[in-house]
Amino acid sequence: MRALISAADRLAGQTIEGKPVVEDVVAGVLRQWQRVHPEIDLGPMAVIGRLNRCSALLRQASDALLGEEGLTRPEFDILGALRRVGGELTPSRLAKETFASGAAVTKRVKVLESDGLVSRRLDERDRRVCHLSLTDKGRELIDRLLPEQLALEVTLLSGLGDDRQAELADALGELLVTLEGRLGGLIG
Repeated sequence: MRALISAADRLAGQTIEGKPVVEDVVAGVLRQWQRVHPEIDLGPMAVIGRLNRCSALLRQASDALLGEEGLTRPEFDILGALRRVGGELTPSRLAKETFASGAAVTKRVKVLESDGLVSRRLDERDRRVCHLSLTDKGRELIDRLLPEQLALEVTLLSGLGDDRQAELADALGELLVTLEGRLGGLIG
């Protein structure tokens, strides 16, 4: 596992040809932990720490864009799920589609419904079940925001070439399949 700590992590704070090696925040954390506990394998922290940091930064950027429209990322995800799946979804199916709890979906749908973006229809056979769908206003909003969100994502990833993005997507896909296999039953 020690191989997971990159050359940049090992060289952080040093210079190469008189230029300082640029490090990310996690490299500094790894270096600090290495001084405190040199016997501990920090390889997993190099991966998980960077994934967590990237996730937080990406969430901030996305929240800023969506916040201009009065939406949160989870609300955007609900609108997106309703649009891409098409038709109506029950709250439990929507929870599975958005990786959220039923309670969280209920809370978010109430907000979206009060904003006129989602409509609710009670099931004719079982009045305890409701079906959710986009209103025209909700469909127009998600169709307008999706290209803006994708443009932001293109900008955020522009520092990586197409080949590196493909490699990263493949590696993250492998990790996701592994984690879903191990943890999938624990989530949602």
